[in-house]
Amino acid sequence: MSQNAIVYAEDESVATVTLNSPESRNAVSSSLAAQLAEICDHIRRSPQVRVVVLAGKGTFCRGTDPAALSGFPEDPQIMNRLAVASLVADIDPPTIAAIHGEAFGQGLELALACDLRICSSSSRLAMDQLSCGLIPWDGGTQRLARLVGKAKAMELILTGQVLSAGESLDLGLVGQVVEPAELEGVAGKMARDLAAKSPLALRYAKEAVHKGMDLSLAQGLRLEADLYFLLHTTGDRAEGIGAFREKRPPRFTGT
Repeated sequence: MSQNAIVYAEDESVATVTLNSPESRNAVSSSLAAQLAEICDHIRRSPQVRVVVLAGKGTFCRGTDPAALSGFPEDPQIMNRLAVASLVADIDPPTIAAIHGEAFGQGLELALACDLRICSSSSRLAMDQLSCGLIPWDGGTQRLARLVGKAKAMELILTGQVLSAGESLDLGLVGQVVEPAELEGVAGKMARDLAAKSPLALRYAKEAVHKGMDLSLAQGLRLEADLYFLLHTTGDRAEGIGAFREKRPPRFTGT
């Protein structure tokens, strides 16, 4: 499926979502946000999709298109329609951000909404909204602090510091840095490796980590134990045991 602002493709159980407005450096426009909402809804309803890769043509995402905000605050619903990070964060399958070039402002917020992040060695990342008299609004103040800690998140947000790929790796903003020519291949291999695992186990592990961040340790441990128990009642668990005993690759079905 191809659309103006986004190119969407499925290869077996891996979905690739590519922001496709290089002339605007993939700034989040009303059109891009609407198309991404449609695609995320499709992914949520599709049992076929087990892993999602989010990328950008030319560069990852330069932020929000100023024209998309022209009707705000007269129309407060504009912000809800532009909240693309929330759309991605609500996807059940694991998500991988393949970051090339710039991930600035809302672009970095979009990357932070993904579960895993890989960037090319030439990438630059920044939460630069304050330079325009604004603050991060698509989850940036919350997700960044949870990822790098309150003090560092405060520094990055208030100063708008532009981070290199290496600095982003050191802070834990990204998990890997690769050469630009290798980014697509590395992200694709990671996605295929994840897609070969039980989709139920992937989703439960993701749920345990994300929800556990908002719980006490005791509550988080209870959630982890409950999800672990649920997996023992699934066909995928029986298939995993059978495959191990028969020394063959498992054939998980997500049931």
